Amino acid sequence: MQANDAPSPFSPVTIGPLTLRNRFIKSATNEGKAKGGVVTKALARFHEQIAAGGVGLTTVAYCSPSLDGRTFVDQVTLDEASLPDLKALTDGVHRHGAAASAQITHAGCFTFLPKDVLKASRPLSASGGFNKVGVMSNRWLKKRMDRADMDAMIAEFVAAAERARRAGFDAVELHMGHGYLLSQFISKFYNSRRDDYGGAIERRVRFPSEVLGRVLDAVGKDLAVLVKFSMTDGKAGGNTIDDGVAVARAIEAAGAHMAVLSNGMNVESITAMFGSSFPKSNRARPANPIIALGMWLQALSEPKDVVFHENYLRDLALRIRRSVKMPLAYLGGVQSLDGVEQAMADGFDAVALGRILIHDADIINRFRDGSERRSGCTACNLCVTMMYSPGGTACVLTGGVDAELTKIPASAAG
Repeated sequence: MQANDAPSPFSPVTIGPLTLRNRFIKSATNEGKAKGGVVTKALARFHEQIAAGGVGLTTVAYCSPSLDGRTFVDQVTLDEASLPDLKALTDGVHRHGAAASAQITHAGCFTFLPKDVLKASRPLSASGGFNKVGVMSNRWLKKRMDRADMDAMIAEFVAAAERARRAGFDAVELHMGHGYLLSQFISKFYNSRRDDYGGAIERRVRFPSEVLGRVLDAVGKDLAVLVKFSMTDGKAGGNTIDDGVAVARAIEAAGAHMAVLSNGMNVESITAMFGSSFPKSNRARPANPIIALGMWLQALSEPKDVVFHENYLRDLALRIRRSVKMPLAYLGGVQSLDGVEQAMADGFDAVALGRILIHDADIINRFRDGSERRSGCTACNLCVTMMYSPGGTACVLTGGVDAELTKIPASAAG
């Protein structure tokens, strides 16, 4: 239940230069609706429906700062060619009184781009040598970023944020979690450097903090600049919550307007991300054999008995809440208005939601008018693997999608 002095989740909240109409954020989830890298009508309609459903901010996931920064071909790149379609998307969100955020994500070595698509001979990462992720795509080696690579990468992030502003976005979210490039610097699993960017967590978070600082300098007066990071790596030998606290303090010191608190890593600990095991019956069978192999290998090491419960990241998130004063968005298994009110009572400034909005884009409106207090989402996680289907992510309980819309650019007439 909500504490007497806790803000209403339906009250406005200010994040840097941006004021949202309420405290509900659609978290970044890869919808798989940018086939061939095109921002399609399917992707634009998805976020417009989320906006019409009542959220304050909806986040477009995995917008790469460059073509080489993508994990898959079917992801958005924040380049000049995408701006008209991204503007069509943000216009649709704004029509319903919501704000739009572009999540800027560079894959680093977590890429499955074909060799004839990836320009670099070896994908970039915090450390070089053997690329365990590349085993799935016959890309066995990765390159340790040097200072020139870091400077070039900072410039890529800054240019992407500036393009997001031109495309009508109200916010950008820098992805520092889940095993992508910036978290490859932060995580013990990927960073074995012995210079000023390796070793203690304060040094491992240095480069991501540099990226954040430069993006804030470039767009922070106009756009809210959020950071999503993993509070722990979710597996023994990786970052602990003490490391997560250090990351939170570093990005607070760098000036982030809000942190979105996630957990776990794509390869090492996907169960820690989603709060429950992925039963075999709930696994999609993607046509891409590389992705299918990766999912099979991943399943071998996953816990088989993790049972979902609402607000499953609460204990970890409270450690962060007690350690920093910056605005925080709670993320992790909120399924009901009670769960939302618990997050507000715990001192979080906003709640980031994923699966329940895929299940029902209108659930926030229903929470507000009192017609519902609990989502019908079962956290089966099928929506996670639906992103590989022709129509992209959808809830198997509430209906499919129009796959034809994934073939039409968002800015196309009609």
